[in-house]
Amino acid sequence: MPFGANLMVWADNLPGGTMQIGAVYREALQKLNAFLNDREVSSIEAYFIVSEVLKKDKTFLLTYPEYEISDKEYDSIQKIVNERLSGRPIAHILGKREFWSLNLKVNEHTLIPRPDTETLVEQALLCASKFDSGVRLRILDLGTGTGAVALALKSELPDAVVDAVDYSEEALKVAEFNSTNLNLPINLINSDWFSKIKARHQYHLIVSNPPYIADNDPHLKEGDVRFEPRTALVAPMNGLYDILNIVRKSGDYLANNGYLLLEHGYQQAGDVKLLMNYAGFTQVETVKDLGYNDRVTLGCFNYKDK
Repeated sequence: MPFGANLMVWADNLPGGTMQIGAVYREALQKLNAFLNDREVSSIEAYFIVSEVLKKDKTFLLTYPEYEISDKEYDSIQKIVNERLSGRPIAHILGKREFWSLNLKVNEHTLIPRPDTETLVEQALLCASKFDSGVRLRILDLGTGTGAVALALKSELPDAVVDAVDYSEEALKVAEFNSTNLNLPINLINSDWFSKIKARHQYHLIVSNPPYIADNDPHLKEGDVRFEPRTALVAPMNGLYDILNIVRKSGDYLANNGYLLLEHGYQQAGDVKLLMNYAGFTQVETVKDLGYNDRVTLGCFNYKDK
């Protein structure tokens, strides 16, 4: 049965005036769906809101739709729903977002972690598995934001040394909170890409979800991105400027047969592959995200053959 179905059955059979989870969930869902025009996303967000206010998990909400809530709890739910209807992202309202099963703090100084970026983590883990088990991996995350990618990798590779870079001091404060809160120690560095990193061919993996949206892209005026830091979204050269800089410089920082992995826009795969091939990367390939869009391009660098 789809998520929320039990709640909606109960909502149709409520005594007048009784506020039970089923009815409250359905009311939130209907309002959100009218605004978002996406029933699946609306259902998820309605769950997030009700769960956050009541401090109850999904299992409880599905199992006990008849659970009665107080007037105060109902008012709190309505306040959050109305704030969402103003356009503000649910992650900013609640101050958190789940990524790779990690509960991350987010705010207006960081990008909101998205499921598509988990493709970057998955591919990085596959590349990491190609190194001998005795190698202590060194990983660099460029433009870490909330620390989502760096912390996801640290959670799966606890013995790895993970350095995470961001130009924004405010973003690094969020990443530091998440690192401490999750007990996943990573090294946070305030740097404009590689500027504060010594080039010593030290990293086995370099990963990045850099700005890759063109400054005239109409999507910048839609949805959650309107509330996210533009510097983390937009790049010159039709969104390729930062990607080009990372590709050109990564070879000086990668260990022999190390991997560079870049998230990019779904129409940029051809350009990114061309840049990586021109820079001397081999085994260059593009991987699709959950929506079957080209999302991550990666390549291997052997500097000893250069």
